[in-house]
Parts: sequence; C-alpha cells; structure tokens
Amino acid sequence: MAIKHAQTPEVLREAVAGGGVVLADYGAAWCPPCRNLLPILDELARDYGDAVTVVKIDCDEQPELAAEAGVMSMPTVIVYKGGQPVDKLIGLSPKSVYTGMLSRHLA
Repeated sequence: MAIKHAQTPEVLREAVAGGGVVLADYGAAWCPPCRNLLPILDELARDYGDAVTVVKIDCDEQPELAAEAGVMSMPTVIVYKGGQPVDKLIGLSPKSVYTGMLSRHLA
C-alpha cells in the first residue's frame, strides 16, 4: 500500500477512525531527518500492506493536526490503534525501531 498524504485533516481523521493500525508521520519538506525517513516509510507501507495505513502529515500545511497531536519537533511518528494514539517516537530512528513499534500493536 502507498503512503497517504494528508492534504486535508480528514485524510488522517478518516484513517484513524477506521480503527486499524495507523502510522502517522508528522514532518516538513524542509526537514532533513524527515526526508531521510521517507524511504523507510515507503518500505513499511510496502512491507505491511493493508495491515497498516501509513499517513504523512506536513506540519507546515496542516498545523492544526500537528497541534492536536502535540508535535513539538520533527519528525514525530505516532501509531494509532482503535482510534487512539498508542505509541510515539520523536526523531529519526532505524527501520527496525518502527517495525518493532508496529509489531507490538499488530500482535
């Protein structure tokens, strides 16, 4: 499955309301660690397919979503399950860290 880009707040809200596992990446185009995270997100979206919805939120374009999520620095990755945030990771990490996070919530 491809990464969904939250061009509107509804994209993220609908994904989270669906009740499945959602990995939401809050970042910005000008942020170097955010750009380095993109290939990892692409791999995760491909690896997990329909089991996980990956949503990319540009904090400059969707400041209200970033504020609702309490994002203070980028990138911030939040995992939602059953409509609620269940895990949060701030900063760039290796793919294995994101895989571990998702595995905990898919089990």
